[in-house]
Amino acid sequence: MGRRQQRPAVLQADLWLCIADPHRAGHEQSYYPGETNFISADVIIINKCGTAEERNIVAIEEAAKRLNPGAMVLRAGSPVSLEDASIVMGKKVLVIEDGPTLTHGGMTFGAGVVAARAAGVTGIVDPSPYAVASIAATYEKYPNAKGILPAMGYGDRQIADLETTIRNTPCEAVVVGTPIDLTRVLKIDQPMVRARYELDVKDERLRETILAKIGAAVHA
Repeated sequence: MGRRQQRPAVLQADLWLCIADPHRAGHEQSYYPGETNFISADVIIINKCGTAEERNIVAIEEAAKRLNPGAMVLRAGSPVSLEDASIVMGKKVLVIEDGPTLTHGGMTFGAGVVAARAAGVTGIVDPSPYAVASIAATYEKYPNAKGILPAMGYGDRQIADLETTIRNTPCEAVVVGTPIDLTRVLKIDQPMVRARYELDVKDERLRETILAKIGAAVHA
């Protein structure tokens, strides 16, 4: 007889946190695994409250009451900054955002656009007229992405298409709002600067809840 296979261990979270994006109100009920996280979480943190519309924040709060009434729901900010704002200040820039955010995520902007505007750029150049090959095809399928550049780089050919599109776009600098550092994989002529954002939760209930869970785990 063959050796009996061991089943993988099942992990159970001591504290389940879910981040809900008010720029995508409604998506917490229509995307997997986001919906699973939303209805299972102990704490739901609504981020980006500094830039989102109040009605969208309230919509998520109402969804939480209906779908996960036992969860603690907190509001938080998501301050965005550039590594070096002087690179783009007073210039016309191209903004690259996270690909899935603009494609099946349905968004028209992300952290890069927010950071670029805050840094005082004179304009954000639409790269769609200069797109080639797979990038042009992406705009045809997801026209909501026009105006900024989705980071589509799932292979050498697509990365090359992305580089060519950037080089073709008449801009003075590039703002990168993607989770990964595209400066490590792209080779372009324009200077690039990354946008980053943090989670700013001022509600002390989150800190108290986390400390309580840590204390319970230590003494278990």
